[in-house]
Amino acid sequence: MSIKSDKWMRRMVEEQGMIEPFEPGQVRFDENDQRIVSYGTSSYGYDVRCADEFKIFTNVYSSVVDPKNFDENSFVDVKSDVCIIPPNSFALARTVEYFRIPRSVLTVCLGKSTYARCGIIVNVTPLEPEWEGHVTLEFSNTTPLPAKIYANEGVAQMLFFESDEVCETSYKDRGGKYQGQRGVTLPRT
Repeated sequence: MSIKSDKWMRRMVEEQGMIEPFEPGQVRFDENDQRIVSYGTSSYGYDVRCADEFKIFTNVYSSVVDPKNFDENSFVDVKSDVCIIPPNSFALARTVEYFRIPRSVLTVCLGKSTYARCGIIVNVTPLEPEWEGHVTLEFSNTTPLPAKIYANEGVAQMLFFESDEVCETSYKDRGGKYQGQRGVTLPRT
């Protein structure tokens, strides 16, 4: 298994539509020439953007967080250019980009240092071979202060690992419950 380069990624986008929309370079400034948290292609990965749809965790109903019986009332839906995450809380979002992972590839997501250095942790489970959809992102605010996430700017980096052999059973073959997800997707059992 090997990590894949920017050249490989461009080929996968052209041949298999692996990332849509795809930014072939690294974007560091917005249309008004203001500095932003970068996104797009890097040497060995792809920096994804966060869409402007957020689900911010709230405990107004004193619900128990149960992955088998998740209460959707535990979140407040927000559509905005920024998301303010309460202290010691979290929010869900999704990537702007839609992914189609090739059968021989496993994708791992890591947070960007700009957010990590502010105590904001990004968590995403691996994208398995032949998974496709918008990636649901979890942002944990580990600080005692409110934290800000910017929509349409870079939030995490995807790393692509290609195996030297194709897997026997892919996520698509198993009929994975998050296959083809669009928007921010809550836990399913």
